[in-house]
Amino acid sequence: MNEQNTNKRLPIIPVVILAIAVCAVLGGLAVYFSGKESQTVRMPVPYVNDAYLDTSAGRVLAYQTRNTFSGDLCVSEDNVGLDGVAITDGESGALFSLDDHTVLFSRNMYGKVYPASVTKIMTAMLALKYGNLDDSVTVIEEDLDLEEGSQVVGLKVGDTVTVRELLHGLLIHSGNDASMVLARYVSGSVPAFVDLMNKTLVEIGATGSHFMNPSGLHDSNHYTTVYDIYLMLNEALSMQEFVRIIKMSAHAMTVTHADGTREILNITSTDRYLTGTAPAPKDVIVLGGKTGTTSIAGHCLALASQNAFGQKFISVIVGARNSDILYSDMNKLLAQINE
Repeated sequence: MNEQNTNKRLPIIPVVILAIAVCAVLGGLAVYFSGKESQTVRMPVPYVNDAYLDTSAGRVLAYQTRNTFSGDLCVSEDNVGLDGVAITDGESGALFSLDDHTVLFSRNMYGKVYPASVTKIMTAMLALKYGNLDDSVTVIEEDLDLEEGSQVVGLKVGDTVTVRELLHGLLIHSGNDASMVLARYVSGSVPAFVDLMNKTLVEIGATGSHFMNPSGLHDSNHYTTVYDIYLMLNEALSMQEFVRIIKMSAHAMTVTHADGTREILNITSTDRYLTGTAPAPKDVIVLGGKTGTTSIAGHCLALASQNAFGQKFISVIVGARNSDILYSDMNKLLAQINE
């Protein structure tokens, strides 16, 4: 037997079939891993731009970088210094440029803080997202089960009031009674609304926060960060009705009582910039925001403003010892937006 007979060639067709099968398996693996990768980058990652493996050709080509959730957000380290700016010890705060997507100043930006009624930014957002401004809601006893001394607009059991008016009471006068009525209106109950709040916090990237109520009354498990407050206010500023209301220094709020009579509740803003008792620095326009105060959270303020060139900013301070210190330190931040 010669050498040609001992080395028979494999048939051509089986070889081709085998090659096709191998390619199919490799292609399937590529699609699988590509799909796994694309699912991963959909997760909210507000703090970084992520690196990823490009497997579109069925093999690893290179590490590339692309923008994730942070594409239109201010991103920074926890502490950013700014020449000539120092807020009072014990406070946390930051100044964000919305046009440049930069953090101009920050102190303890990612540290745990208590938000007090700054919480109501989220309550308003959800009422605007899921509610109808012209809907009427009747106040029940459960809505008025509030901590003694709570800030209220003065609602009574049996009162009927529109969602639009409730939002005025919530954002202008920081009424805890308005927050409870809105929470029940949106979700059917306050616990269900709190679940929605926490779900939405994750969706906007506010992963350092957890809420326990729609008003901001103190609870050790109701907390946030300065950065998360920025995320909430930044999101809310995309809502036209929110922006319109937070600019108002006062409002005549219409309520219909159970006996059919109507009453006007004259409410005023808790924001001293809007009432004129705390002047802003020269060439700074305060657009509005949300205050918050409890004995543990201190005096807090999240503010939207505009400089002489029309550029927009968000500034946040929490934990001030009193109102005078809060507005004095806020002015230190606002004075920088025209520099």
